[in-house]
Amino acid sequence: MSSPTGPTPGLPVRMPRPRQPGRHRRPEPAAAPAGAPPLVLAVPGTPDITTRRLAEELLSIARSELPGLDARIGYVDVTEGGDAGDGFPALDAVLGHASAQRAARMAEAEAAEGPEGAAVWAQAPDAVVVPLLAGPDSAVVRRIRQAVMSSGSASELTDALGPHPLLAEALHVRLSEAGLARADRARLFTVATAADGIVLATVGGEEAVQSAGITGMLLSARLAVPVLAAALDEDGAVARAADQLRGSGSRNLALAPCLIGPEVDETLTAMAAKEAGCAAAEPLGEYPSLGKLVLATYAAALGITLPAAQGTPAAR
Repeated sequence: MSSPTGPTPGLPVRMPRPRQPGRHRRPEPAAAPAGAPPLVLAVPGTPDITTRRLAEELLSIARSELPGLDARIGYVDVTEGGDAGDGFPALDAVLGHASAQRAARMAEAEAAEGPEGAAVWAQAPDAVVVPLLAGPDSAVVRRIRQAVMSSGSASELTDALGPHPLLAEALHVRLSEAGLARADRARLFTVATAADGIVLATVGGEEAVQSAGITGMLLSARLAVPVLAAALDEDGAVARAADQLRGSGSRNLALAPCLIGPEVDETLTAMAAKEAGCAAAEPLGEYPSLGKLVLATYAAALGITLPAAQGTPAAR
């Protein structure tokens, strides 16, 4: 359960790993700089326990990579300023609370240290909002922007998480878990049901399809099979992509949702897979590298440099 002020008590919080001795030890994690604004994960879709656990897990990973990080959850599709049941705070309420906290801390710093102390808090936005989206979705982003404006906060909104190589990695893993792709290309491990063509399903219109297409090229390079992106929210688009793949010689197709999970009804994916006549993998969910990607997106917005072991390659 989460609240506007942080993770809910009682849920496990991933702690930073202890530093190992020796010449090849993992680099010491960076720490969040003083005065760094909170990372607010903007979660779309109908709030429920599963969604909350997913978001908390991703933020737990982010906190373990950047000790001292203030990370919170705000739900996009909760009535403005409201709470859809216990532990599902609306995004605008979370941002309004963050803004009030920052103003109070700035006043305290100014009283204690003068203008120089307040300057630490004045240099950054009230919060950095990271959409929990694998790719651009103009309808969801519009609702997030409205929440930012309604909150009255000076918060910064980042781009969606993709396209990115880590999304291609996550898609590969989900396909292999479903028995639809080789788990390890280097070892040439084969799966009898491995797909020889993949439809990469997304939502959010043409911009989202183009973004997924870039991730699809990265996935295609990993699996050495053709990948076509298609919109789940466009009637017949997935089936047409499947027909195109079959027309080019693919026979055993798979549908890979380029989705985190909360942003679309899971029945939509199942219906599209049935219409296209192919098996489907699970959404990306709480794949560990997505937590690192959320953190990298936040850090990039603030100009925070993460160690190589924590940062992720740019793919914009």
